[in-house]
Amino acid sequence: MPGFIQDKLEIKFLILYITARVIEPIPFDTVLDLTLCDDAIDYFDFSDCLADLVRTEHLTLENDLYAITSKGRRNSQICESSLPYSVRLRCDRNLSEWNRRLRRKNQVRASTEKRPNGTYTVRLALDDDMGSVMDLRLMVVREDMAKVLAEKFRKAPEKLYGALIQVLLKEEE
Repeated sequence: MPGFIQDKLEIKFLILYITARVIEPIPFDTVLDLTLCDDAIDYFDFSDCLADLVRTEHLTLENDLYAITSKGRRNSQICESSLPYSVRLRCDRNLSEWNRRLRRKNQVRASTEKRPNGTYTVRLALDDDMGSVMDLRLMVVREDMAKVLAEKFRKAPEKLYGALIQVLLKEEE
């Protein structure tokens, strides 16, 4: 399927369109993946355009993460209608999925920390759009156990939350 993006200016419009719609700054690879929604874009043109947008202060690059500036946002709003509709639709689908993953990553947190006595603390936190739903700290005796608990929680935090609620609400015999 041939692409609709014709030149570097349109690639820049597309990059601005994308960075204006992600919910937080994103790394190079993510900008690239989201921009390659059109078959006519190649890596080298993309790289040139991205660097140019940073140089012209339409985007910032801090800690290897790209974010749109107010200048970039203004220009994106002005130019977005010049992007082909089919490209914007494809891009919006990809952005929706990416933003869902970013929100999920920010709402589910699990970490491990070694204690002075050699045991480990596993911290499991779950938020929703309103704030904290659960913040649980557990002590485990081994690092491998701590890592397994953290990883399992990241995969299915609602499962643990539901099980805890069930246990706590269960009538005593």
